[in-house]
Amino acid sequence: MDPATLLAAIRAPVREDLAAVDHAIRTELASDVVLVNSIAEYIIGAGGKRLRPLLVVLAARAAGYTGQDHASAAALVEFIHTATLLHDDVVDESSQRRGRDTANEVFGSTASVLVGDFLYSRAFQMMVKLDRMAVMAILADATNTIAAGEVLQLMNLRDPDTTEERYFEVIYRKTARLFEAGGEVAGVLAGASPAVCSALATYGKHLGNAFQLVDDALDYRSDVGERGKNLGDDLAEGKPTLPLIHALRHGTPAQQALIRQVIEFGGLEYLEEITATIESTGGLTYTARLAEDEALRASAALEGLPGSPYKEALLALARFAVTRNT
Repeated sequence: MDPATLLAAIRAPVREDLAAVDHAIRTELASDVVLVNSIAEYIIGAGGKRLRPLLVVLAARAAGYTGQDHASAAALVEFIHTATLLHDDVVDESSQRRGRDTANEVFGSTASVLVGDFLYSRAFQMMVKLDRMAVMAILADATNTIAAGEVLQLMNLRDPDTTEERYFEVIYRKTARLFEAGGEVAGVLAGASPAVCSALATYGKHLGNAFQLVDDALDYRSDVGERGKNLGDDLAEGKPTLPLIHALRHGTPAQQALIRQVIEFGGLEYLEEITATIESTGGLTYTARLAEDEALRASAALEGLPGSPYKEALLALARFAVTRNT
């Protein structure tokens, strides 16, 4: 099954829930400040897979939840994610996302940062409305972890001595932590046992790791038209992701010297040579193998959950994370 068909099948059991999530997003975006509406609509309207909200609603239903608050929880998780995108694009000076200009390219960096702040604060307003202290604690911690991850990534930037361990710490903090929080929040809303909440959190963590590993590999192999991201963006920024770290560890002395130079100074002048080195040293294969391992760990975390279409969809979502090409 191709990735697009697989994703459609994953969404099918929660089609109505996802419509409720979309309604919550549109409703909560409303502001009496025109520029806030314009920028928020611009980035939310860009679409995307919305995997984090999908995880929340599937996990809640898999845990036996029968209410409607999971739609609000899923929407606020998406707001936190969107806020990080707005800030990331400013920090990275990115000009393209999902095949079109980034918000900072269209509206300017200052406005993008401020609207990111608006989305963060709106997310916390939505948490208060849910009136679940446990949910607030989980998401407050996750938001703080994400912010610290941004700083950690900044410390790794243009550092060719970044280790695999430091890389994994960044992707956990920046990406996997919000997936983990989404799974745990779903369990809390469902009133599930601590064991189930922990299982859903573990599932989310490993799903997020798998997703980010594949994302970093795609930076060196995907088609720009398919992905909506410029090839080699990470390289241009001097960002040492796993394919580069692996190539640096296993390349020839000449290849290592070139990779170190490109990481330290950024740019795309040597993209073809670097991509060839990553291929010849097995960097993409290695990254894909670790992504598969993470997906398997995500699936294994769900073993204790009762069988349901929602559990099957979560298992399929782990497969999608490592088979997607965009």
